Amino acid sequence: MKTKYKLVLISMICLSAISLQQRSMAGILHPFNKPSNQHPDTSKTTVKAPSAERDGQHDFDFEIGTWKTTLKRLDHPLTGSNNWIPYEGTTVVHKIWNGSANMVELEVDGPSGHISALNLRLYDAEAHQWTLNFSRLGSGTIGQPTVGEFKNGRGEFFDQETYRGRFVFVRFIITEIDHDTCHFEQSFSDDNGKTWELNWVATDTRVK
Repeated sequence: MKTKYKLVLISMICLSAISLQQRSMAGILHPFNKPSNQHPDTSKTTVKAPSAERDGQHDFDFEIGTWKTTLKRLDHPLTGSNNWIPYEGTTVVHKIWNGSANMVELEVDGPSGHISALNLRLYDAEAHQWTLNFSRLGSGTIGQPTVGEFKNGRGEFFDQETYRGRFVFVRFIITEIDHDTCHFEQSFSDDNGKTWELNWVATDTRVK
């Protein structure tokens, strides 16, 4: 992939992420208490220190490096298909901004051809969440950002997008994380998250 294309793509995604963050902040509601006519007893007042939110900007540090990727994708999701197509290849993850962002380059081959894709992940320091921004070679654009976070060693990310003219929910999960392996699953739901159909499964094994 050409360096110029990467730089243009990164700029587009960063501007999109900033706009998304501004819209999100504009919708935040701040709770308030109604004024009281009674004078509070300050001798019994306990001031609670605000709980520190988890800093997740290094959540993906474990993945920096080169990996052997084995994956399978479901042919024609949400149609009742049971035909899985296998692929093998390489994933390279580059650290950006000292860990507050990273870029994934995926190159795999299978019976249906070659997949060349990237995923730019950006950390929102105020929301303490990540956006995952996916693009395939030749598309000229990026997909709907998938948003989420890591909890207890498990990453969960969600979005809503259009697939074959239908609105679907997308769930992307990262599990089985250690220094040498990690596991990824993507699922679609067309019933508002009541049920999920798995359509992408990948396992990475570290090369270096």
